[in-house]
Amino acid sequence: MDIQISKVITTFLLFAVTAVMEILGCYFPYLILNQGRSQWLWLPTVLALAVFVWLLTLHPAASGRIYAAYGGIYIFSALMWLRFVDQISLTRWDLVGGAVVLIGAAVIILQPQGLIR
Repeated sequence: MDIQISKVITTFLLFAVTAVMEILGCYFPYLILNQGRSQWLWLPTVLALAVFVWLLTLHPAASGRIYAAYGGIYIFSALMWLRFVDQISLTRWDLVGGAVVLIGAAVIILQPQGLIR
């Protein structure tokens, strides 16, 4: 596999795992506070948020461009969470919006001299 393609895949996977940790860090408190679930869920909440913050340090750089690209992956991940965890069907608007943000993230990541060098 070409080293450039490998870097792109690694970047997308890093962004996706970061997004899942961020979502978990918000989802567990939602379960505790709105669904009356066990207070023990605060432990995985803290763990998920700690991993999320650590993963942010692994991103190519701390800049607006990185966070803009990550935002697109986060939105797509949140839609996948809605569909597969919350079991809510996505509308065509959700699907189009998800595609738009993924394309936007790819444009930012793949731009000449962009995130992948």
